[in-house]
Amino acid sequence: MKIRYRFIALMLYLMLALCACSGKGEAPDEQPAPDVKGMGAAEEEKPGEEEDSDRARLDEISPSAYNNADGITLEKGSYISVIGKSDKAQFWDEVKEGAQRAVADINEELGYEGKDKVKLAYNGPAEAESVDEQVNILDEELARYPTAVAISIADTKACEVQFDLAAENNIPVVAFDSGSEYKGLMAMVSTDNQKASQEAAQHMAEELDGEAEIVVIAHDSKSETALIRENVFAETIQSSYPQFQVAAYRMDEMQRTVADEINEGKYLIGEGEPSGEPLAEESRIAPESVTKENVIDYIVKKHPNARGYYATNGESVMTVADGLSRAGIEDAVLMGYDADKKELEALKDGRISGLIVQNPYGMGYASVIAASRAALQIGNEAWIDTGYTWVTKENAEDEKIQEILY
Repeated sequence: MKIRYRFIALMLYLMLALCACSGKGEAPDEQPAPDVKGMGAAEEEKPGEEEDSDRARLDEISPSAYNNADGITLEKGSYISVIGKSDKAQFWDEVKEGAQRAVADINEELGYEGKDKVKLAYNGPAEAESVDEQVNILDEELARYPTAVAISIADTKACEVQFDLAAENNIPVVAFDSGSEYKGLMAMVSTDNQKASQEAAQHMAEELDGEAEIVVIAHDSKSETALIRENVFAETIQSSYPQFQVAAYRMDEMQRTVADEINEGKYLIGEGEPSGEPLAEESRIAPESVTKENVIDYIVKKHPNARGYYATNGESVMTVADGLSRAGIEDAVLMGYDADKKELEALKDGRISGLIVQNPYGMGYASVIAASRAALQIGNEAWIDTGYTWVTKENAEDEKIQEILY
């Protein structure tokens, strides 16, 4: 009898279990939707899905083929290398996040999981804009034979040997943010720096009345980005607004200039007047010991009547803003590029009058898509525009502006 009761109890247990399993399969729509934010969510949201907060920045990319992973059929385990100019600045963090989003979208589109996933490596120099370190990183990445490389070129002449090596090994290279004249680059992903610099010149002219002196600060003398932004702005002012005088400086070149004047006794850092006599050999300083702050203080002293300042990247904008504050100058018009947290605070405080806000997230995303297309030999546009927005204290809180700020 005990055996019979145990058999009946067992049968009842199995029937209940089967009913429970059948109930789970009848209502899949009741299961919670997965969190798809940042992992390749579809452009058109479905009810219950979390909003894709980065879509506005992807929509700035033109052509639109570069703001999604459609048709990117990379092989399992493909490896994309993205190399920036730095590994620890807010701008480059955004580039990295955009690149990660693109790879996540590719994996979702192809259904790759685990070891099959397309891989991404983001690298950049520990010292921002360091040409030698970036070249070393590129060497190391090419030794790993990636599927494709995307790089923001710190020096227009520095990587040509490496690019030749990449071509010999069928590793396509695309440039983003800052390029070069190397003929083998498969695409350029960037802001329209010419248009943006022209617009900045127009806004500067509107802010200044009558005759005025404008100082241009380029963040270096080596990158294509710095040279375009400097030259186009200066040329626009000189050709369209001849009442303004323009003085242009490049930060890396000015380190030597300041050091030379100090050593010749023509300039003194800090308070007091220079002696006018050359320094003794043991007291002379090297150009690399001159800081960016020293350079800006020197330029501000040389141009006491300057009413306008224009700087070509976020770091140089803030270096100028801080230099003007040290000099007690509150009425100068300062404009430039980017929009990290410090810049936005200075914009709200009135120390900065206007900013060209780029789309580094979109650059990272579109660079991965362009690199993938090159690897697949789909064909690329020569230039992919990632957009920019002119931001001032008056429009910084607008909803559309908030969507693209980082």
